[in-house]
Amino acid sequence: MADKSIPSNEHAAVSEKDEFGKVELAPEVLEVIVGIATTEVEGVADTRGTFASDVAEKFGKKVHGKGVKLDYGDEGLFIDIYCTVLYGYTIPAVARKIQETVRQTVQNMTAIEAQEVNVHITGIQFDPPADKQ
Repeated sequence: MADKSIPSNEHAAVSEKDEFGKVELAPEVLEVIVGIATTEVEGVADTRGTFASDVAEKFGKKVHGKGVKLDYGDEGLFIDIYCTVLYGYTIPAVARKIQETVRQTVQNMTAIEAQEVNVHITGIQFDPPADKQ
C-alpha cells in the first residue's frame, strides 16, 4: 500500500504548479468524486459511512464521500471503497464496474491515475430503503 494516508483535514499532496500558479486538491474533493462515481454504478445500494456521516444524513445532509478511503504516497493514489450491493446483481460484475467507473472518473476530472481501486462489499441489501420507495 501507499506510505501515508491523506488526512481529511489537510490539503492533499496532489498539486500541480505551472506559470499561472499552484493548484491543490483537498482530499474531500477526491472523496466526493469517488463517492458519486460509486453510487452511480447500477447495483450499488449504498456506501458504508461512519457514525458521524450517518448522523449527518439523519439531519438531511448528503455525505458523498462516505465509504471512501484514500492513500496517497510516493507510489501513487490507492482508493478503497466500502459499499453494499443490491440483491440480484452479480457481485464481481458490480465490483468490476465500480473499479472501471471510479478509475475513469478520477482520471477525467483530476488527471490523476489511480494505482489501485479496491472494492470491499460490506453487505447485500434485500429491500429498497424507505426513503427511495
